[in-house]
Amino acid sequence: MRTKTAQQTPRIAVIGAGFAGISAAAYLAKNGYKVDVYEKNSSVGGRARQLETENGYVFDMGPSWYWMPDVFEKFFNDFGHQAKDFYELELLDPGFSVVYGQNDVLDIPADFNALCETFEAIEPGSAIKLQQFLEEAAYKYKTGIEKLVYKPGLSLMEFADMDLIKGVFKLQVFTSFSSHVKKYFKHPKLIALMEFPVLFLGATPEDTPALYSLMNYAGLKLGTWYPKGGFGKVIEAMKTVAEKNGVKFHLNEPVSALEIEGKEIKALSSSKQTKAYDGYIAAADYHHVEEKLLGENYRNYQEKYWDKRVLAPSCLIFYLGVTRKTERLGHHTLFFDEDLKQHAIEIYKEPQWPSKPLFYVCCPSRTDTTVAPDGHENLFVLMPLATNMEDTEAQREKYFELIMNRLETYTGVEIRKHLNYKNSYCVADFKLDYNSYKGNAYGLANTLMQTANLKPSLKNKKVKNLFYAGQLTVPGPGVPPSIISGHVAASQLIKYFNKNYERDI
Repeated sequence: MRTKTAQQTPRIAVIGAGFAGISAAAYLAKNGYKVDVYEKNSSVGGRARQLETENGYVFDMGPSWYWMPDVFEKFFNDFGHQAKDFYELELLDPGFSVVYGQNDVLDIPADFNALCETFEAIEPGSAIKLQQFLEEAAYKYKTGIEKLVYKPGLSLMEFADMDLIKGVFKLQVFTSFSSHVKKYFKHPKLIALMEFPVLFLGATPEDTPALYSLMNYAGLKLGTWYPKGGFGKVIEAMKTVAEKNGVKFHLNEPVSALEIEGKEIKALSSSKQTKAYDGYIAAADYHHVEEKLLGENYRNYQEKYWDKRVLAPSCLIFYLGVTRKTERLGHHTLFFDEDLKQHAIEIYKEPQWPSKPLFYVCCPSRTDTTVAPDGHENLFVLMPLATNMEDTEAQREKYFELIMNRLETYTGVEIRKHLNYKNSYCVADFKLDYNSYKGNAYGLANTLMQTANLKPSLKNKKVKNLFYAGQLTVPGPGVPPSIISGHVAASQLIKYFNKNYERDI
């Protein structure tokens, strides 16, 4: 261990300005460190960047579901603020809608009693089952958020907590999500509704631990919210908090190498400069950092390790500006009018472009007049897709036509005839813009063998002053986990400095 020596305030470099990177930077700066954030793109936000068009549309390019509001609130509270200091939140009602067929639509009400009535109408006796299911899920959520997700995953001793030990069976880490849901519900509509959140966790419901029913609690009990102006407002707010604490952002400045001396990184080389820092947090794609920025002898994992990881999906996204209203679409609409299981197999088991895809449509202009011109609609259409698929313009157009045929039939609107903006985003774009491993959109799958300490380590095992944050390490994929990941990585780097250095602040 390095002997403690007095030095001036350590300087920290954070690579990547997505949720994890901004979170890490803010917490480090709050603790007195001088922090620079390097971002390869022209704006902060990572996957949560916004696309603003010349004809008046504002598209969230990635995240659109504001679940787990308490995690966002905790971030702002930690800096003496509230979310409402920066943006307005609206509880959506219905939270979302599920389309099973042309005249078969399930609206998910914000009021829980109304939700119970909805369940009971579909399957007699299911209202009490829903209450029991969500009581279990509430325990998992509370335990997960308060105890599990802030663990760095560096030692099994982190779980030497009597409450965790006593509750290990209630957490159902070793139970299949699918079998857990089917213990409570029999009707295929309710099963599909309860299983849908895990489609974005990176595995089939059969391969996902029942622990993740906490997602059902988040969506059905805590509610689905919308930040007015879109997710870009959340990123702007977090950036403001970071800058108020002294963080400096360097945009359009990709990092090209990390220069190592002995067992520490001594300098970061970007497209514009080479600069020495005392500590580093890599909040960019983990695999990219190891493969492209570190020498082979300093990587945690070799390529064969990464190739065996189970990744959450990629996706095909369309950003559409429509010159008329689509009255039948709500804010969030899930199209489950095809077989969920078959689509999941074609993502996770037998990777291929899907034969009969499910898809999701976000229409924020139903809630927010600022994201589209008056009388127009802003549509974000997303189809989950296996990673590393061949991504050609012809494939994108094929699926655009397929999805539009179903969407136009459902809405009764000839959307294609009313388009005045269209753009697409897919595997190749994720790779280009985010150096995303195999073009994944959501990070590492939450399977049993990739949970907690079994995820890629947030600490570099060979380089003492390098830590990782983001969707490929703990706690996992999604916006709230990414915010938490930045906090946890920052805390570990602070512990490193407290152990190895005396400093003047």
